[in-house]
Amino acid sequence: MSKKVPRKVQNRAEKLRIEVARLRDLYHKEDVSEISDEALDSLKRELADIEGEYPSLAVVDSPTQTVAGGVKKGFSKVTHSVRQWSFNDIFSEADLQEFDARIKRFLQREDAAITYFAEEKIDGVKIILRYEQGKLKTAATRGDGVVGEDVTDNILTLQEVPRTLTKKITIIVEGEVYLTTQELKRINQERKKRGESVYANPRNLVAGSLRQLDPAVTASRDLRIFIYDVAQYAKKPDTQEKELQFLETLGFPVNRARKLCKTLPAIVQFWKQREKKRESLPYWIDGIVIKVNDRAYQEQLGYTGKAPRYAVALKFPAEQVTTVLEDVAFQVGRTGVVTPVAHLKPVSIAGTTVARATLHNEDYLQQLDVRVGDTVIVQKAGDIIPEVVQVVKNLRPKSSKSFVWPKKIVGCGGDGRIERVEGAAAWRCVNRDSDVLMVRRLAHFTSKGALDIDGLGERTMRQLVAHSLAREYADIFTLTKNALLSLEGFKDKSAQNLLDAIADKREVPLARLLFGLSIDGVGEEVAIKIAEYFGSIDAVFSAPVEALREVDGVGEVLAETIVVWGKDTEKKKMLKNLLRRITVLDPAKKQTHHPLSGKRVVVTGHIDGYDREALKELLRGCGAVVSDSVSKRTDYVFAGERAGSKLEKAVALGVQVVRGGGIETLLKK
Repeated sequence: MSKKVPRKVQNRAEKLRIEVARLRDLYHKEDVSEISDEALDSLKRELADIEGEYPSLAVVDSPTQTVAGGVKKGFSKVTHSVRQWSFNDIFSEADLQEFDARIKRFLQREDAAITYFAEEKIDGVKIILRYEQGKLKTAATRGDGVVGEDVTDNILTLQEVPRTLTKKITIIVEGEVYLTTQELKRINQERKKRGESVYANPRNLVAGSLRQLDPAVTASRDLRIFIYDVAQYAKKPDTQEKELQFLETLGFPVNRARKLCKTLPAIVQFWKQREKKRESLPYWIDGIVIKVNDRAYQEQLGYTGKAPRYAVALKFPAEQVTTVLEDVAFQVGRTGVVTPVAHLKPVSIAGTTVARATLHNEDYLQQLDVRVGDTVIVQKAGDIIPEVVQVVKNLRPKSSKSFVWPKKIVGCGGDGRIERVEGAAAWRCVNRDSDVLMVRRLAHFTSKGALDIDGLGERTMRQLVAHSLAREYADIFTLTKNALLSLEGFKDKSAQNLLDAIADKREVPLARLLFGLSIDGVGEEVAIKIAEYFGSIDAVFSAPVEALREVDGVGEVLAETIVVWGKDTEKKKMLKNLLRRITVLDPAKKQTHHPLSGKRVVVTGHIDGYDREALKELLRGCGAVVSDSVSKRTDYVFAGERAGSKLEKAVALGVQVVRGGGIETLLKK
């Protein structure tokens, strides 16, 4: 007799089947990942567990009973004969000036005027077309830059793609497949009528259209194309301007919105002009592409790990959206600084869902006159934390009340009182030695980025603080087995393991120590730069503000913060006690000649033969900048087994992914 299925379980299984099926279809048919692979696996695992307990729910068409990914089987792989790249992004006139200065430094032409060519940056999907003796042979996606997918049959459905060129030449060209705003609207309207989700932007729809197994589906969508570059040809034109003219003579559709710019103001003028026109254009653009016009200079400048040095994408100002402010909460950092945080009705910004945004400080909050229930404008630029930038006051509820800054914050611990920092807009906890903040600081001190002491997480640290076994950093190194055995959960072996782990960390790299001390503004990468610049703990805390400002990433405010921290009597005493019990290791000299020097590298997954933290140290020794998050500025992602969302994002952004032997090869160069 079958087990009776509770209604709640039945409903949950049905919802899981629908959602898992939808997410798999998005992933395999539309090249869209709304959630990470790990999250999707978790949903599938929950559904399988339910069906295992209640076999009657295991219907034939359940995602647990069917194979996903059929559409991918219709495409063969194409190894690019010309490496494919993406552009580095810049966001302001200041960034543009730095790009120009960098070009001139590299070319050793600081006093010369470099001519640039500016074009619209189309929001679409890159395509690579190969012609032999004037006839189209293959069309491929960019893929990972080395290998793409053969989408020739689907590209042939685009009327704008010439099957035969005006000259019988062999050539490889690059372009962008895009969708008009009108066509996106039409497709979304049809999907809405069918009760299907709509597309927020044309890019994912274009990608899915190009990767349809049935070319008839691609043909049903009015895809367009612009060709913008000659990737390989025996006689390349000597400028970018002539290159586009040459492409037009061959019969390719080329975007006419372009400009030869002999000065930076001319580039800025074109950028602002295209921004004003973007809403009226028949297609989406998100900025302009700027290239050194002279081909000889382009070849001399070459490429970095993922992008050409001679070109950048100058993006338009951050995307802005409106949503409703549902509450204002307060976040207390480990140093006691209080930050107001807006809790928002979830909204998508630049492809990500945002439910919280910073309000910075009291002055900023009052300047906006933001209130609970307000309709607010939120923006997010690149990897910057989302922020509330404006209030739409005409939409303000009549019952709204001005926000009153609190006098106490629960997150401070103790009596919760807060005080305004003299000369600043920030507030902080009055009692910065409360058990709550002490636990956070001590747990941070022993965390992975700092001393990395296994077994000394926040849970254990709470016990140590509660029993007065740890009140400052030095106390960690005076713990005894008897003291640990008095704590819940500790037995002889676990106590000894923790003591061994602590003993193993008595030699501390300077950068890890600086990061672990919870100095306001000193993050992991800044700590590394400070350590490499000064070389010793004494040199860091005896350095004047002027010297600290010389360090890349350290501005006036941070420099003053470090100086004040180092002169504080209690901090000096605490540091002196700590230095009696540990040895600070001077930073190893970086290899400035190594190919990885200056490259931004992210490590994800389990990489055979390497401990993750040891690998990061090795990368830093090569001169690389190790980051924990993938962005368009990332040069390489070192990926191992069980690499998850970071790998997915790298592929989505076109960041070069390195695996297995490729990692060892790069490290040994």
